[in-house]
Amino acid sequence: MSVICLHAYVSGRVQGVWFRQSTKEMADSLGITGWVRNLDDGRVELIAQGEDQAVRQLEAWLNQGPELATVAEVASSVVSLSEQYETFNVS
Repeated sequence: MSVICLHAYVSGRVQGVWFRQSTKEMADSLGITGWVRNLDDGRVELIAQGEDQAVRQLEAWLNQGPELATVAEVASSVVSLSEQYETFNVS
């Protein structure tokens, strides 16, 4: 099993539309750990750590997001595993 860590920024109408909570629910269902948070510039930032295929599935979902979201862009990159996360947290 290959574990990866994805760092992503999601832009568009992604705040105030349950994006973070929906991301947590999707991450939890896929066994992914990490975190998601709103940024002052209107984007959402997240770190997703887990099995390669599961993280890629979450990454694909980010391009759509929850029903009320309008995703304009997902800028993501695989980064080195700097720390281990126990759960997926919303902040």
